[in-house]
Amino acid sequence: MPFGLLLPKKMNKKLVLFAVAASMLAYGCGCNSNNTDTQQDFTISPDAGATYKAGQQVDIKVNFPKDAKADSVVYLVDSTRIGSKKDQTGVTLKTDTLALGARTITAKVYQAGTAQDVTTNIVLLPAKAPEELKFTVEKVFPHDTASYTEGLLYQDGVMYESDGGRQAEEMGPSSLRKADLATGKVIQKVDVDPKIFAEGIVVIGDKIVQLTYTEKIGYVYDKKTLKLLNTFNNNVGVEGWGMTYDGNKIYMDDSTNRIWFLNKDNYQQTGYVDVYDEKGAVNAINELEYIDGLIYANVYGSDYILVIDPKTGAVLQRADMSSLYPKSQRNMNADVLNGIAYDKATKRIFVTGKKWDKLFQVKFSKK
Repeated sequence: MPFGLLLPKKMNKKLVLFAVAASMLAYGCGCNSNNTDTQQDFTISPDAGATYKAGQQVDIKVNFPKDAKADSVVYLVDSTRIGSKKDQTGVTLKTDTLALGARTITAKVYQAGTAQDVTTNIVLLPAKAPEELKFTVEKVFPHDTASYTEGLLYQDGVMYESDGGRQAEEMGPSSLRKADLATGKVIQKVDVDPKIFAEGIVVIGDKIVQLTYTEKIGYVYDKKTLKLLNTFNNNVGVEGWGMTYDGNKIYMDDSTNRIWFLNKDNYQQTGYVDVYDEKGAVNAINELEYIDGLIYANVYGSDYILVIDPKTGAVLQRADMSSLYPKSQRNMNADVLNGIAYDKATKRIFVTGKKWDKLFQVKFSKK
């Protein structure tokens, strides 16, 4: 996430979310008919925009006009059929296996060979608030203050880091680098095109994949030499931000609350989850790290690290890192918290920030 763009991005995001919400409500109140001449005033419950907790049952029912009859009513959630009725009794939707977020509910009312669609929508939230975590600093290492950390990962004794920036913004060009954990010194580095702002990285086999911020380009490097092997078009999501890898697929975020799934071989989209806590969507999900079946994530511009269920998007745990390196104690050019790396062999977790002079080995535990 580039320096100095937080406020405009937040303002734009609010406008986008407002427009999406308004369009959903308008859609949820409308009825579509295959034969407008015979359209009747059917309505559906629950009301558009109603919120439910995961696991809570949703009673769905079409309300018929007086004296109206139907041959059958077919109910769908996001185009997947969940049941049908030949009367007005409705159906019950179980939500324990549904992904979180906005879900569209459609009832197809069949009368004399024609179908009339009646729609609404619900917002599905996690069943409970995130568990609060505490952290302990186990060790402190040096970190290169020239690096505006966008991607961070640790493998085979080496710290890999993607450093963001553009020459025109006087931040210097972006780079991909290897650093020595003990000293923080760069041991190998390659600069990116000075017009390109680099973002998150993943290591897949003998390759490193790197996102770019707004350029819709992805880079593929040789892991050993950092030689650029090829590029690919990355049209997934709004922007390119963070990435992580679970051994089967890539997870990528894009400035919103969405985490995309990418094919590890061709980097094409294969699915997604939306990140929610008990209050609603959690936006600006940024640098990611896959640890023991869960995704650890920075939230851009905040001191929080979230632990996310990659199957549902639910925020399961949350750690307030504000006391890790208080702003009053940071080096002069330090920016926000960003960067999570995991040493799978020793179970060590490392965190740092953009242009910080320190990298911390931390341990999370329940309060």
